[in-house]
Amino acid sequence: MLRRVLSAALASVLMALPARCVRRIIGSVTSGFSDESAVVRDEDNKLSGRTSERYDTTRDDHGTLVSINSADPGLLIGRK
Repeated sequence: MLRRVLSAALASVLMALPARCVRRIIGSVTSGFSDESAVVRDEDNKLSGRTSERYDTTRDDHGTLVSINSADPGLLIGRK
């Protein structure tokens, strides 16, 4: 019961804050794979793409090359 009351109170406080004050996750990067790659996921935890440090490339979720000279996961975050 206390948890429900606290959750409702927190929700009302967050709703009162201006949108610029609320932080949200826009993507995540999981790295450390043996093939020197990283997996990029969007805010809904859906696959956005993959980077490869070995080949210095970035590919989207369909396998299309986004960059051939940079393994930058930031190129995939926010991309639709």
